[in-house]
Amino acid sequence: MQVSVPFAPDQASTYSGEVDALYGFLWALTIGVGAVLTILIIYFAVKYRRRTEDEIPKAVEGSLKLEVVWTVIPFFIAMGIFTWGASIYYKRYSPPSEALDVYVVAKQWMWKFQHLDGQREINELHIPVGRKIKLTMTTEDVIHSLFVPAFRLKMDVVPGKYSSIWFQPTEAGRYHLFCAEYCGTSHSGMIGWIDVMEPSEYQSWLSGGSGEALAASGEKLFQQLGCVTCHRSDGQGRGPILEGLFGKEAALQGGQKVTADEAYVRESILNPKAKVVEGYQPIMPTFQGLVTEEQLLQLVAYVKSIGKTQTGTNPAGASPSPPNKMGAAAVPTGPPQTGRSGGAEAKKPR
Repeated sequence: MQVSVPFAPDQASTYSGEVDALYGFLWALTIGVGAVLTILIIYFAVKYRRRTEDEIPKAVEGSLKLEVVWTVIPFFIAMGIFTWGASIYYKRYSPPSEALDVYVVAKQWMWKFQHLDGQREINELHIPVGRKIKLTMTTEDVIHSLFVPAFRLKMDVVPGKYSSIWFQPTEAGRYHLFCAEYCGTSHSGMIGWIDVMEPSEYQSWLSGGSGEALAASGEKLFQQLGCVTCHRSDGQGRGPILEGLFGKEAALQGGQKVTADEAYVRESILNPKAKVVEGYQPIMPTFQGLVTEEQLLQLVAYVKSIGKTQTGTNPAGASPSPPNKMGAAAVPTGPPQTGRSGGAEAKKPR
């Protein structure tokens, strides 16, 4: 449903019209109820005014029917608004599996975007029109909030966790990007652009990049940190198998299960003892402070890539082989590399 509001930003995403329709209904409801109440107040003030100084008002008995009406009708209106808003919320915060992944790292005071193919951008994001886009976001410092008015897109980016949201642009163009959460002295300068391109133009732009694929960078980092010595694909390592893991349920100690998504992989790297896979011991050291947020995204992208391409292997949570393996996760063979992989502050591609 598309509802055009003259003073609102452009409607450039699939659910911008739905959001405008909901807000339009709220405006109309507020104005309508306010107008009715104003008219009734004026009417009753005139009709039941005191005509003489010694006039005593007549006693008025309550009306059960009237009380039921003004209780039931507002209840159904409120529940309708809740259901309408909840349906939009559920839709926009449930990314489809076929969405194009883009990773975002917020930092005082810039937005850093990483494409799976390796292109990196700062304060500017190029995407194809008509394609579903999933943003997986985190921050290196304080709370930020990614806000694109034309897409009716707004999501807080909180330290220590991943925030995900998706959208589908419907019109090619250049749209403003803002930070909508006060994040420091230069908060007002944390702005940028989203360039929505025709598919052919987008492919040309992609081909002009020279960066290394995000998953490939993650694989190199996986090797450098020594993770491969424990997370072996043949099941002979001290940690669970990662191939085929992403997106599936992993069985944990205590009988619990957890879906292996981006947040789970991130937590397993930074706090490996929080959720230990069944059949393994919590011997993996933490990498908190040893890898940057961008390197974490690279590792997540790598685990995600092998989880999709090698679904025939046993995911984490299966019984380890052989049964007497000791490890829960990677134990590095040498000191972790603390340098930024690939250059975190690389200039945006042209």
